[in-house]
Amino acid sequence: MVNIALLGYGVVGSGVVELVERYNDRLGRKEINIVSILVRNKSKHRDELYSDLITEDINELLNKGFDILVEVMGGLHPTYEYVESAIKANKNIITANKDLIAELGEPLFLLAKEHGVTLRFEASVAGGIPIIKPLTESLRSGNNIESIKAILNGTTNFILTKMDKEGLEYKEALKIAQELGFAEANPEADVLGYDAARKLAILSSIAYDQKVYWKDIITEGITNIDSKDFKYANSINCKIKLVAQSKRNKDSIYAAVKPVLISNEDKLANVDNEFNSVTVTGDAVGELIFTGKGAGKLPTASAVFGDLIDLIENRTYTVDCFKGNISELDNSISQSCEAMIRISTLESETAINEAKQHFENVKCVDIAEDEVIILAGADSENELENRVKQISNLAFVSGVKTMMVI
Repeated sequence: MVNIALLGYGVVGSGVVELVERYNDRLGRKEINIVSILVRNKSKHRDELYSDLITEDINELLNKGFDILVEVMGGLHPTYEYVESAIKANKNIITANKDLIAELGEPLFLLAKEHGVTLRFEASVAGGIPIIKPLTESLRSGNNIESIKAILNGTTNFILTKMDKEGLEYKEALKIAQELGFAEANPEADVLGYDAARKLAILSSIAYDQKVYWKDIITEGITNIDSKDFKYANSINCKIKLVAQSKRNKDSIYAAVKPVLISNEDKLANVDNEFNSVTVTGDAVGELIFTGKGAGKLPTASAVFGDLIDLIENRTYTVDCFKGNISELDNSISQSCEAMIRISTLESETAINEAKQHFENVKCVDIAEDEVIILAGADSENELENRVKQISNLAFVSGVKTMMVI
């Protein structure tokens, strides 16, 4: 029998408890034994299963005889200090905390190695989708991973789906997401792209075996997208998605999180609502696609439980990619690219003629009363951005909005 302790008894924590109960019932015996659960406020959990094991005192939990600590409380502090104490007490760790891994993974993995214990983190990225284990155990062995392209945030994907299918504006879709529990009261980490950037940093560090820091990733959120963007996207057979992508170049890595236009033929275009999807391309295996629920009680608990069973059955692996120097990232795509450009102007014909002189392969998508919408290309993302700046500085242009096509 294996004894475990939990940090946190919220949505995911209760899901872990439910899966532990199912597992023990299926075996007909108590193979996994919960010995303590740490919460911030005991009074909120009086009617919960295992209420007699709930504590607000971390020292009380640490003094229980357990083998594995399951961290599902979130945040950086005091979570880091609690996990650090458990590692120093030679306990194996399972965490669903992408903030912890993305920001403080290096000292925790080094400490775990020093104490001969394992830190597992499958649930930190893409909810119930198994992606960390395949990347770490299977794909890196026989492949050079070339690229990652993913939808990694269920909140923003839900909002964008509502805007697309129901013609809502951003604030209307956000309100629905909050009412249904898909978005927090303060949704900043999700809608500004920070959550997806942290997850992309974790995946990229593993895939390319180089330490990628999430704050170095080009990050743009969805707060400036409006219903007209979807109208124009649909007219060119595209969807708008918040895509996290990274690519290995010869001596560097490109990484970005931003809303982009994706062809309706692309599989990511059909990933809607709270679902996530990760496309990994390797030089040997080609393209692999992992799709499933990116959040939620049981999907995330499923990933935690998978790590738990691996530890029980002594299936471990070493993660060294979060240590050492942080990789320098490219801030733009160096190859030819295309974007949809909305030029705010009352002089549509002049704007189109100017665009044809600044960009390559200019196509007019639509002409509205106060703006011109074009598709245009350039030899690189930097070149495209420079030409956008030139257009925006013209006297008859009051604003320019750009969205890349991938």
